[in-house]
Amino acid sequence: MNTNHDYESFQFLEAGSDFEKFDLPDDHTGDPYLVPLSEGDETRAEEFIENNTIISLHDHTSYLPEEMDRRGEYTRQGHVITPYDLLADSPLDVAFVNLMGAKTWDETITNLGMRRSDIAHQDLVTVIEDVDDIHDAVANDQFGYVLGVETSMAIENELDRLDVLYGLGLRTIGITYSESNALGTGLADQDRDGGLTNFGEQAIERMNNLGFLVDASHASNQTTLDACEVSDDPLVLSHNGAAELLPIARLDPDHVLEAVADTGGVIGIQAAPRNTVSPDHPRHGIASVMDHFEYVKDLVGIDHVAFGPDANWGDHVGLHEWFDKDLSVYPDWVELDIDYVEGLENPNEAWTNIVRWLVNEGYSDEEIRKVTGGNVLRVLEEVW
Repeated sequence: MNTNHDYESFQFLEAGSDFEKFDLPDDHTGDPYLVPLSEGDETRAEEFIENNTIISLHDHTSYLPEEMDRRGEYTRQGHVITPYDLLADSPLDVAFVNLMGAKTWDETITNLGMRRSDIAHQDLVTVIEDVDDIHDAVANDQFGYVLGVETSMAIENELDRLDVLYGLGLRTIGITYSESNALGTGLADQDRDGGLTNFGEQAIERMNNLGFLVDASHASNQTTLDACEVSDDPLVLSHNGAAELLPIARLDPDHVLEAVADTGGVIGIQAAPRNTVSPDHPRHGIASVMDHFEYVKDLVGIDHVAFGPDANWGDHVGLHEWFDKDLSVYPDWVELDIDYVEGLENPNEAWTNIVRWLVNEGYSDEEIRKVTGGNVLRVLEEVW
């Protein structure tokens, strides 16, 4: 994508007066890294990015604040800063962008309204609400946002709130975000896994009827299995990996991955710090993430795998140290002392290297097309 764009987030307001101005980090944390390629493969990777629709199943295309201990204040005020200039040069065409800190109803509506207000004042990013919107975004050289939330906690026990969220432009929704809610058990409660509730069954039926893409990424194993049984539409694990390679609560075992694939859905391989290391590559980076990709591909087939790196601009390691403090107990072989994830530190670097790695490993253009967008499009054509 080469669109020129000089709009800055919320430039129609006065930072420091109309809203609190937070210090933002540099564009890149750690040392930039590119998967090395031969001259011929370099050309092939560049042409692939230029000529194909690339879709991230899960990323946060915004800045984290420089002071990570103030992240809560930053997200609650709603003025989350998007680097439109960086998106203009992104290898991505479309990203599933989930609102941070959206757990209560008021937070969800505020964050959604703030994000859409910012988007409404510029012309690079366009909100995606159906498959035709994706094709239009690509044709118009725009960046497509599929807006979503990672948990259904905000609907509490009111099904009609799903209708409201759909009407406001959300098109993907998580069942739980680690903590259990009225729909089912979250992964934080996996040791007392009650699965999907009766209300959760009703909610998934409503999501199917509305046309939400249902995401089980942070749900417990049994909740995910129950959702696969209940849903008439394909489900996704938008940002996940293989527990067989890394046995932590955040990742799913083989039978859960297979159940999601059996719905016709896809598993997006994530790159959140330390969450997709592997025995062959105990230090997190592009090589370990692709170990998870190849494992899941071999398990469920190439038609059911994609990528959801779950990247930001900013201190991603610091963010996940805060998130994972009570959730993840890592095996002794994992190298925990990292400052950044080499080759996957922000959405642009991640997607450049995903394509480059696939080219370098000899995947065909058709195979790369499937895992970098085609499989997601297939699911959306059915769900939406």
